[in-house]
Amino acid sequence: MTVPYDTSLIWLVVVGFLVAFVLAFGIGANDVANSFGTSVGAGVLTIFKACILATIFEIAGAVLIGYKVSDTMRKGILDVSLYEGHEQELMLGSLSSLAGSAIWLLFATALRLPISGTHSIVGATVGFSLVCRGTAGVRWGALGSIAASWFASPLLSGSVSAAIFWLIRKTVLRSNEPLKQGLNILPLAYGLTIAINILSIAHDGPKLLMLDKVPWWGSVTTSLGVGLVSAAVVYTFVVPWQRKKILLSHSSAKNAEFCGTDLKETTALSVISEVPAAASGSELLNAEAPKLRGNNSASHLLLAAGGDAEGAPGDVDGILDEEHPDVSKLFSFLQVLTAAFGSFAHGGNDVSNAIGPLIALWSVYAEGSARQETETPLLILLYGGLGISTGLWIWGRRVIQTLGQDLARITPTTGFTIEVGAALTVLLASKAGLPVSTTHCKVGSVVCVGWASRGGEGVSWTLFRNIAFAWLVTVPVAGCLSAGCMAVFRQVITL
Repeated sequence: MTVPYDTSLIWLVVVGFLVAFVLAFGIGANDVANSFGTSVGAGVLTIFKACILATIFEIAGAVLIGYKVSDTMRKGILDVSLYEGHEQELMLGSLSSLAGSAIWLLFATALRLPISGTHSIVGATVGFSLVCRGTAGVRWGALGSIAASWFASPLLSGSVSAAIFWLIRKTVLRSNEPLKQGLNILPLAYGLTIAINILSIAHDGPKLLMLDKVPWWGSVTTSLGVGLVSAAVVYTFVVPWQRKKILLSHSSAKNAEFCGTDLKETTALSVISEVPAAASGSELLNAEAPKLRGNNSASHLLLAAGGDAEGAPGDVDGILDEEHPDVSKLFSFLQVLTAAFGSFAHGGNDVSNAIGPLIALWSVYAEGSARQETETPLLILLYGGLGISTGLWIWGRRVIQTLGQDLARITPTTGFTIEVGAALTVLLASKAGLPVSTTHCKVGSVVCVGWASRGGEGVSWTLFRNIAFAWLVTVPVAGCLSAGCMAVFRQVITL
């Protein structure tokens, strides 16, 4: 039975919970844009729908897979044994970490800059430790491996996303029959996405569901089985439904012509409905683009027929350069699925940033020991997930606009590749207990896919430069803020 360290310090725990909620709010406002920003930018989801889905999957990810990274954040960066006999000092340090990273995250969100919550909390943790124990209190080896992942994660995530996009462009977008090819790969895309998501939960999963006792081969078999069933369902029901839906939209377009619709406004619809089955998206563009560029009404109608009318950024020409409108329809819902996948991964990885120091604070108080032997409480993980969701609802649209619209032009197809590459990278890191930056993964994927799809003009390099600069200063700024808080605590509170 554990005995509280000192009941007179309950105020520290209460303040810690309040500050942790503010930090979770900042992470939700800034980091959750990583999950659904591309879906909103591609016009697949409204911000309202994105917030609803994000709330569900962020909390689920936090509770189901968040405990592993939480353990790394609270015990892997610092040598907590140095604080034995000085538990109050460690509690104040955890509170300083929460406060320093929360201030920086809220400030960056006000500037619409997507920064790393992981960078913030790691920098803040090192900052208070330097004040308390100097360089001896930091495990530089563990910090070095985490820092290396910060640079590797955007490159890895971007490479995976760009490779997936290259395959889709080669096999679908530039094929002679893009719609037919898109329908053919749809079951595979759904099956793989769902299988990876199931594997992330089943392999060494949460003790709450007793999944930690399932052997690795059992997890793999289950995931592949669910993926195959999903692919079969998509092949049997979704593919025919999508084909019928698209053909009906083409038929409606033709009927609009015969009902006396103005010729200029029907040009875009006739481009879609009358294109021969063997014509590729590139041939369609080459044949009709001159007409469309001189006809704004036709351009808007073509955009609507492609399923991107809702909030899609930029002019229509950039979308036509790569994507047949019918293919956009196929990938629209799949992008929602992958966004949910990414949101689940974000909840599992980044909830630790909000509540890692809080769990340390609670564990020291509850156990009376700096070693923190107890497991991560699920209720505190849930608390962090709720704070993240609150920040998304209230302030999340600011960074969603930056990542989903301003950094690069995104379509359902490119959005799908961005989501899958980034989420896969984050999930693998979460299972390894490595707190990589979801921000770095998603921004790396957006930049790489934007460059791969449209060359140098596909990315706003000025905005990327500003984001990269914010990344560079995050660790020292959060560290200085945390160190300042700790210095004040040492002056006003008797240790």
